[in-house]
Amino acid sequence: MTDADGYDVTVKEISPTEYIFKMPASKVTVEAEFVKTPETSTLPYNDVDVDDWFYGAAEYAYNNGIMSGMGATQFAPNINLSRAMLAQILYNMESGTPVSSAQFADVVAGAWYADAVNWAAANGTVGGYGDGISGPEINISREQIAVILYRYASYKGYNVSTKGDLSAFTDIDKLSDWAEEAVAWVVGENVFGGKGKGVLDPTGLATRAEVAQIFMNFCENIDK
Repeated sequence: MTDADGYDVTVKEISPTEYIFKMPASKVTVEAEFVKTPETSTLPYNDVDVDDWFYGAAEYAYNNGIMSGMGATQFAPNINLSRAMLAQILYNMESGTPVSSAQFADVVAGAWYADAVNWAAANGTVGGYGDGISGPEINISREQIAVILYRYASYKGYNVSTKGDLSAFTDIDKLSDWAEEAVAWVVGENVFGGKGKGVLDPTGLATRAEVAQIFMNFCENIDK
């Protein structure tokens, strides 16, 4: 800002949108240039950028204590989610209390996921494969996630009667019969849908980024 003689007029910033100056005894010329401040990540992860499609979900999961990283600086968005990881997410959401005894032969006491897996089994949300086997390290499919979310919602006493229309998906024939009710519910409640071009991919694996988005949708649409 300059006065009629071309001298600078002192401007004081009151707020990012408010400035004041002492009006000189002559006309002034105001020239403003606005520069957009780049968004910066609030997350401790070096593999999550603010321009990533899943940034909002990763931020939500981190801020609400739903998902932690795989190490202090890695969210590992493209790593597939295991059954143990999913049990841990539910355990985090519930601030679960460890059960008194182990439920599965393949869940070693002291493993990072032991409390979560045993808690989830005790509450009927994440079961095992029979014969005392949990399969904590096995990656989980999208339809399995739907079933577990359905069980968790039932455990919480939420309404699970909504049924979405699955006929628009071109690969609905790949959906397992035992998962149909749960998948119809998560689709109907906008917890998760297809992967574009009419593809549901019910038996496909889910990445940590996708699961962060699913759980943000769940919390905002169901667990209000």
